[in-house]
Amino acid sequence: MASLKKPKTATGTSPAVTPGAHTYPASSPAGAHGRHVAEVSSAYLADPQTRIDIIRQGIPAARIGDLAARMGISKENLLAILGMSRATISRKEKNAALLSKDESERVLGIEMLIGTVQAMVEQSGDPAGFDAARWLAGWLANPVPALAGATPASYMDTFEGQKLLANLLAMSQSGVYA
Repeated sequence: MASLKKPKTATGTSPAVTPGAHTYPASSPAGAHGRHVAEVSSAYLADPQTRIDIIRQGIPAARIGDLAARMGISKENLLAILGMSRATISRKEKNAALLSKDESERVLGIEMLIGTVQAMVEQSGDPAGFDAARWLAGWLANPVPALAGATPASYMDTFEGQKLLANLLAMSQSGVYA
């Protein structure tokens, strides 16, 4: 694994989540969009039913720009990684619309990978200064021998590809692909 640095949210704090609960933090921004941002940001800590509810309800299209900024990459690059149409997402952003189930699942998948990386660092050492979102962006862009030289980004457009990457990250923590 590459050198790791601690992630920080826009407010410098971690979002509050109660796994299994369908309530939202009182401090989250007002309105449905704010609720979605809090849900997606804390998706890794949520139980599967909550994540399914988020996918079924749809994630606001504006979340893609927020996620790209958090990862330190362009929105266009993130859309390419996720296999999404720029025109479709721009239209949905303009209309303050929600992503489809498929699109929401892909966005939630990348959030889950960020959470996985953060949890790995917290379990393995000192997470101080580590930025999981930016680290993941770099990892996605570089060829990986365990993927026959392909980039992890080339697997992000499908649920199965995202599961494969999560398993690969877990194996790298155990030293299998160190």
